[in-house]
Amino acid sequence: MGATGSRECAGRRYWISGHVQGVGFRDFVERRARALGVRGWVQNLPDGRVEVLACGFPDALGALEAALEAGPRGARVDRVETAPLPEGVSTTPGTFEIRRS
Repeated sequence: MGATGSRECAGRRYWISGHVQGVGFRDFVERRARALGVRGWVQNLPDGRVEVLACGFPDALGALEAALEAGPRGARVDRVETAPLPEGVSTTPGTFEIRRS
């Protein structure tokens, strides 16, 4: 795989709690994920949280997680829960997108 060697693509799910809906959080996540080369999606949940499914290299996912913890201006992030994708799950699109609720 080129000069950088083989690097595995990792998948994670995130659930973000706090004041994270109605403040541009999904747009913020989409821009940050695309800049990092992360694939997946972001969506609002009925319980007020935001859910993110992301696939990318571990360093990119680490940077994305840091961005999720900070959030955009106007948001208040109280908690970011994470979990690996279950084995065999590959539901990420070719890019990063916002899923409309």
